[in-house]
Amino acid sequence: MRGIDIHTHVVPERFPPYRGKATDVPWPGMAPADACHRHVTIAGKHFRTVSSQCWDGACRLSDMDGTGVERQVLSPMPELLSYWLPADDAAVLSRYLNETIAALVAEHPGRFSGLGTVPLQDVDQAIAELQYLVQVLGLEGVEIGTNVNGLPIGASQFEPFFAAAEQLGASIFVHPLRPCGMDRLVGPTALEQVLAFPCETGLAAMSLITGGVLSRHPGLRIALSHGGGSFSALLARYAHAWSLFPALREGVAESPFDLGRRLYFDSLVYNETLLRTQIQLFGVSQTMIGSDYPFVIMERDPIARLTELGLSAQDNEMLVRRNALRWLGRDEV
Repeated sequence: MRGIDIHTHVVPERFPPYRGKATDVPWPGMAPADACHRHVTIAGKHFRTVSSQCWDGACRLSDMDGTGVERQVLSPMPELLSYWLPADDAAVLSRYLNETIAALVAEHPGRFSGLGTVPLQDVDQAIAELQYLVQVLGLEGVEIGTNVNGLPIGASQFEPFFAAAEQLGASIFVHPLRPCGMDRLVGPTALEQVLAFPCETGLAAMSLITGGVLSRHPGLRIALSHGGGSFSALLARYAHAWSLFPALREGVAESPFDLGRRLYFDSLVYNETLLRTQIQLFGVSQTMIGSDYPFVIMERDPIARLTELGLSAQDNEMLVRRNALRWLGRDEV
């Protein structure tokens, strides 16, 4: 089957030097590592070691061919969204990342689609960069974090951005970033991604409902990473309370489940029962392949994860390919 993987990440092979006016800015960089690897640094401190799969298109294509993935949707490594930078500096970094991703897509337009990034800490600059990456670079849309310096994406400050995204027909991919609740974790720092990320994604998705974003902008095409994390459990509890408390219905007039079913979800839940439940709750039309390629935690055979559910050929085609096309705003590729 010709799969479309909507959750894959890019890290550039190198970064431009910082040329802004601020001091002690957490600007990303690259340092040499073992063969086919480089160390990502933030403000000169080691953040993560990544492989050449992050920037080498030919390497990615070889891996894709091995798993039946025809197309990857490329988006930046989330830490590179850099909402904590001064807005002008973040705009420079966003432009560099967007042009890097656009260049990868241009090398293999039949195999890659691209999502860029915008400096959401300044909504006006974010809208300007969104327009550029869609209208000039030809990227399909944008990856955004679940919060911007602690402010959830459903907050009213981001209303103009979502209005612009709807008008442009841009796909939006929501990825956890700098999650809340870290003080409640017991264990190694790796638990940030393992446990805090899913909780963070669920809260961000609920903010799109409770903040009215999905009601005001029914044309938005928003996908949640990691199967939406805790979203399904939170939505079920909220929907029950919504049916009981008039104050909740005053703030959200539409059925919470109807709103939740407007969202898209990747398949990255690592468990057949969870994946089957996700499809039952939100519909076979709303789940797409997501692997988190090329990072260690990735799903190594994402198509098999979907086809092992034993659904019909028509449903498999939707899950593996057609839902992603609709989310990308494409009839066919």
